[in-house]
Amino acid sequence: MSGTSEGPTPAADLDRSAVTDSDQSTYRRVFTAAPLAMAVVDREGLVVSANPAFGELLGIGVEALTGRVAADLVDLASDARTWHAYREVLRGRQAKLRCARRLKHPDGNSLWAQVTVAPLAEGEPGVLLSVADISARRELQARLRHLQMHDPVTRLPNRTLFFERLSAALEADAYERSGTGRIGLCYLDLDGFKAVNDTLGHRVGDRLLAAVAERLTRVADEAGYARAVTPLVARLGGDEFALLVEDSTGTEQVADLAQSALRALEPPFDLAGQRLSLTASIGVVERHAAGTTATGLMQAADTTLYWAKADGKARWTLFDPERNAHLMTRQALSSTLRPAIERGEFALEYQPLVGMEDGRLSGVEALIRWNHPQFGTLTPNRFIGLAEEDGSIVQLGRWALVTACRQARRWQLDHPGEPPIFVSVNVAVRQVWDSDLVADVAETLAETGLAPHLLQLELTESAVMGSAGRPLQALQALSDMGVRIAIDDFGTGYSNLAYLSRLPVKVLKLDGSFVRGFQYEETAAATGAPPNPADEVIVEAMIQLAHRLGLTVTAECVETSAQASRLRRIGCDTGQGWLYSRPVPPDRISELLGVRTYAAGKP
Repeated sequence: MSGTSEGPTPAADLDRSAVTDSDQSTYRRVFTAAPLAMAVVDREGLVVSANPAFGELLGIGVEALTGRVAADLVDLASDARTWHAYREVLRGRQAKLRCARRLKHPDGNSLWAQVTVAPLAEGEPGVLLSVADISARRELQARLRHLQMHDPVTRLPNRTLFFERLSAALEADAYERSGTGRIGLCYLDLDGFKAVNDTLGHRVGDRLLAAVAERLTRVADEAGYARAVTPLVARLGGDEFALLVEDSTGTEQVADLAQSALRALEPPFDLAGQRLSLTASIGVVERHAAGTTATGLMQAADTTLYWAKADGKARWTLFDPERNAHLMTRQALSSTLRPAIERGEFALEYQPLVGMEDGRLSGVEALIRWNHPQFGTLTPNRFIGLAEEDGSIVQLGRWALVTACRQARRWQLDHPGEPPIFVSVNVAVRQVWDSDLVADVAETLAETGLAPHLLQLELTESAVMGSAGRPLQALQALSDMGVRIAIDDFGTGYSNLAYLSRLPVKVLKLDGSFVRGFQYEETAAATGAPPNPADEVIVEAMIQLAHRLGLTVTAECVETSAQASRLRRIGCDTGQGWLYSRPVPPDRISELLGVRTYAAGKP
């Protein structure tokens, strides 16, 4: 029975064995004939067998491949990440590895190969290593990338490739391994290039751009002869070019490169019978790579290029941190001006106006201050121009008018036994154009209870002397109301004296430059040199002219008793300056009202 039951087993085993041998024979033939380069690798990473395509790809006989270290044959140990993944596949911990490798053939040629490592059939020891030649694909990709990364007109690297190189140069690994750790940039823009396109057409414009690119490339090549790295020349778009200096040796090197670029563009360009001359403006930035970003570097270069244009074009300009800080501060102030008015960050200080004859306090000028939370107390020269540009001067001027009039009325009520003092408020010409100044003044005077003759409005000479139409009508209406009109900084503009007689002006404020000219008297006393009377003659003539027109004169910037004495002698009515007092808070004016008289500049 036992023999009968066991009889078929050997026959079945033989059938299965025959099938297995047949399959293995088929697999062996396929493996040998396959055009794909393949090798079987054991768990130790050694080649067990390889097909002819594998040997042909590497230029090594098939027999010589057996027992070789597979990783060495296809360069799998050159970087840590690939080596680790390969070892994990050998150990059965990772399903597959696929990577690209550049392999060198014994004949000296090299090729790009895609290497794949995958386990054999389940239960079979080792892995299958396959290698596919992808050189043609890589070459196509390289050509496509070149087209994508280069400008078709000039054949220079374009904006994309430029920023790729710039970002790579700013990576910590790039400048920490070796080099100077610095980076430089020349940002170049052609002056007047738009006119070439508009008059001669884009075809000529493109030829000009290509010619400029050739000259800049020669400049970069010459600069790179004695350096480890040749500057990268790129066209960033339009008529903008960049020269990137990696591992720069300092500002001087990049400045020399900018100067060389300007010299290279000086000779005229001959383009198909057209002889063209052009210039360029260049912004130069050079700094440590550490802590620098591509965006930050380009912003600095763009700002500096703008300075070069503003300074007259046809030049290079070096980035100036202080100038940039001022620009950034200006931008910060401009963006926060309107909210600052609403938050109540502004305040008024008052500077006394003193009678030259009796030394008595007759009025004050209201001077605005911005108590900025970041930049501290700012004087008007830091923000009034910005306020005029964006129109917030109307809102700010209205606030100053109301605050000053309310304070003047408060002094009057607090000192009923003293003659009231007037308050002088500065008015920008844009307030006259962009708001109903007459209505604002009338409303303010009615609200505060201040008499019109106790309000003086100061406008600059350039604003008043050119007044016509609406501004002149507004000034006349204010004068008819009883408000005094004063011309500030008189003598610095181009005054039409005949026109002055027809304006509703009551006061001329002489610019401080005339009074500062009196300083020579003290110098003459010290050196024994004879004084020059020219300043005094000019001031005296202006005072006499003003008096004949029925105007009073205030001298600004009175700083010494000698200046005050000379002004008094030639008939000046009122003085203002540090001799009497600096601008002070309202409570200090209240204290001065009890004294009233200034002796030698001190109450």
